[in-house]
Amino acid sequence: MIKIEIPNPDIVITKKNQVGEKVEAPISSVYGFTDYNKIPRDKGGIILFSNANDELLFVGKARKLRPRVKKHFEDTVSPIKLHRDEVYRIAVCVVEDPVEREIYETYIINTLQAKYNVDKVFYK
Repeated sequence: MIKIEIPNPDIVITKKNQVGEKVEAPISSVYGFTDYNKIPRDKGGIILFSNANDELLFVGKARKLRPRVKKHFEDTVSPIKLHRDEVYRIAVCVVEDPVEREIYETYIINTLQAKYNVDKVFYK
């Protein structure tokens, strides 16, 4: 039997509310996320989108993490396009091997029962 453990996130960014904060200069944001620069640009891995209640909304994988995360908020065909406002936390696990990314993605979707993943679902 194969034992798989969900990797701990390497980077976690959360939605920030900049309204009324006079101390910080306003930062351009997409859906309230301003820390995209913390996500590696040229590394591959797994992306986990969660809401404020820590419910897993969507799991994805990417060869280049930062552009893919941004694309989920800009794209018209993203699986979370109707639920972007729900996303409160983005966790990123760096996984360079494409086969490992595929295995982790499928395992996380089915173990944690991601709400908006429709492919690779075996728990329904």
